[in-house]
Amino acid sequence: MGNTNYYKNFDFKTAENLIKLALKEDIGTGDVTTDLLIPVKNKSRAQLVLKEHGVVAGLELFKRVYKIVDPKVIIRSSCPEGVAIKGGSKIAEITGSSRSLLKAERLSLNIIQRMSGIATATFCLKRRLGNDKIRLVDTRKTTPNFRIFEKLAVKIGGGDNHRFGLYDMMLIKDNHIEANGGIENTLKMLKKSRKSRELKIEIEVKDIIEFRKVLENGRKLVDIVMLDNFTPENIKKAVKLNKGTFKIEVSGGVNHENIMNYGKIKGIDIISVGALTHSIRSLDLSLEFVS
Repeated sequence: MGNTNYYKNFDFKTAENLIKLALKEDIGTGDVTTDLLIPVKNKSRAQLVLKEHGVVAGLELFKRVYKIVDPKVIIRSSCPEGVAIKGGSKIAEITGSSRSLLKAERLSLNIIQRMSGIATATFCLKRRLGNDKIRLVDTRKTTPNFRIFEKLAVKIGGGDNHRFGLYDMMLIKDNHIEANGGIENTLKMLKKSRKSRELKIEIEVKDIIEFRKVLENGRKLVDIVMLDNFTPENIKKAVKLNKGTFKIEVSGGVNHENIMNYGKIKGIDIISVGALTHSIRSLDLSLEFVS
């Protein structure tokens, strides 16, 4: 049985609705190959096998696919989620109707492969960062209608979630600032808003000049300042000017090769990496029928 703590506040109802939509997309009016070739009474046993070294994520969602297709299918998992596992390991055993196993195979694999790829990338990047005081977070650069799965995978891999959507945090980005006539005017508008303090407020700055303006006009108003595409040298300058006034988030250009450099800079609170969800290769897992 995998570690289910990751799923403590997970929205299984929404996840199941999305799984049902995906099954409808895949099966449609019926699995013509399986229904033609496989007798209704046939039973099979299959193994979920990890084909390469990585971090498995999404076992509980893998199981939900089979539960929806056929509640009688039995799945026994023998591998924890969120830890590095060697390639070739058996992750779970699935027994039940051959037709059910075949109908659920592709979707269940698509989910766990994608989530495991994200969890593995997060796990490796967090380890390369080498600084547990800095939160490694995702972004909204997610696959449409798959966000809850991808953000869960980041958590299983050892990262954290940034805001979930446009509704649970104020993030003032460069286009908001440009559309509002500049950063000073944006901060003035923010001060006038009575609703602005109901949620955390983060503002993106593109250079030291804008950061100084936020320091001058955004104290006791802004919670987090995002340093977008700052060089390590300019991050150090901003941190020195900040003196703990705001939480500092670094974003843009952070990758596997350079993240260690950011981990050494004191004063960074958060590093956000969009690539955790938008540029990840799925981990290789397969479902192998053994009887």
